[in-house]
Amino acid sequence: MNRRKLLSLLGMSPALLADSRATAQQKPGNKAATPDAGQGKITAVNPKGTPPPIQLIPMAPRLDTLEGKTVYLVDTGFHGSDMLLHQVEAWFGRNMPSVTVVFRRKAGPYAEDDPKLWKEIKEKGNAVIMAVGH
Repeated sequence: MNRRKLLSLLGMSPALLADSRATAQQKPGNKAATPDAGQGKITAVNPKGTPPPIQLIPMAPRLDTLEGKTVYLVDTGFHGSDMLLHQVEAWFGRNMPSVTVVFRRKAGPYAEDDPKLWKEIKEKGNAVIMAVGH
């Protein structure tokens, strides 16, 4: 009887035949069964890669007081952040009238740079409150 038919009658896969032949060729002393023997090493690289070194940036110096200073309120476009900043602006108007409050909307999406605004804040401002969302 054909081995393939016998295995299928027993409910086994004929692929078992291929495995038994491959195992038979792998016996010790069978040099033909070791493909690429002595062909060298395989070097694998970590797919995560190597992250760049972290550059620590110190925090900005803190002010002793906000009296007589200019505080920029920067809206980054997060939903509702403009309403929050206008409430902060009103609070400063009621509670610290000597503080100059400047409301600005940052150009572009949240993660995009806005060099023009940063330059203005460096030249004219003393502090910044940014509404970056949650």
